[in-house]
Formats: sequence, C-alpha cells, structure tokens
Amino acid sequence: MDDSRIIELYFARDNSAINETKQKYGKLLYSVSYNILKTHEDAEECESDTYMAAWDQIPPTKPQVLSAFLSRITRNLSFKKLRANTAQKRGGGNQSLPIDELANLIPDNTNAISELEITEILNAFLRELPTRDRQVFICHYWYCDSIKDISRQFGFTQSKVKMILSRTRQKLLDHLEQQEVFI
Repeated sequence: MDDSRIIELYFARDNSAINETKQKYGKLLYSVSYNILKTHEDAEECESDTYMAAWDQIPPTKPQVLSAFLSRITRNLSFKKLRANTAQKRGGGNQSLPIDELANLIPDNTNAISELEITEILNAFLRELPTRDRQVFICHYWYCDSIKDISRQFGFTQSKVKMILSRTRQKLLDHLEQQEVFI
C-alpha cells in the first residue's frame, strides 16, 4: 500500500492504518531503534510505541514523507529510552552514539540560532553532497547504522566508510563556519 493511502487510513481513524504501517515500515523502524538501543526487547517496544505515537499525531499532522516521519518518532523514542536505561544503570552512560561525533564538532559558543535554522543549514549541506556521501552520512548519523553494516550495504571496505565519514564531517565543519554558526 502506498503512503498516501496509509495516511488516509489514519485520517479516517481506521485501525488497519497501524497494521499497514507495520507491514511496510516495521523492519526499518525496528532497525533504527535497535541501532540505538542494542537490545531486541527495547527496540520492539520503541517500534510498537512508534505506531501509537503516529496514531496520536496523524491527524492533525499530515506527513510529507511517511518513512521520515516515522523514523523521527522512533529515533526520539529510542533516545529517550536510552537516556532512561543509562540513568538507571550506574556507569551505563558510557555508550557512545554516532550523533555524539557530530555534537563534538560544534563548540558550546555557537550563535543563538533556532533549531529550524540549524535544520535548514544541515539540509542545504546535505543537498550539496554527492549522493554516495550523503547516503553514507545519513545511514550512520540518522539511522545509526554501524560502519560494518554500511560497508556491507554499499560494498565498501570499512576504512573507506570511515574515510567518507571523516571527510564529510570536515566538510560539515567548514560549511558551519561559512554559515557563521560559530561566534
């Protein structure tokens, strides 16, 4: 079933919307969550919670890209779950995520710019990248895919994936400096 039809089911408050969403996007959402949480039970819980959050948000929201909308919900739920899990375990806060690499690029003394402005700057940066580099970057930093998984997916060596990510991070840093994000 195509995305527009699934969204129509949500707007009609038809319970089959959740089943259709799970059938089409279940593996993606589970994968996104598992890449962050690294436990099957927690990933399954976040995937399930995503369907309920989508049910609550559609309507009034009408997503332009359903997969991105659902992935964002899953990521947010997974990060929230990860924070809760690490808060419960002493010493459990040492888990590093790919997004932490990007956070370390940006010093605390950035200009006071809105989240929307940062999003626009990042989207412009991503549009400028060659397709391959953009795909590798998104796989690692959005979907939290491991270097090993990305190398398998693209048929690259792990060192090539690391090189692409390193060069792309440097390009991002240069782009942020050009956009005067830093003081």
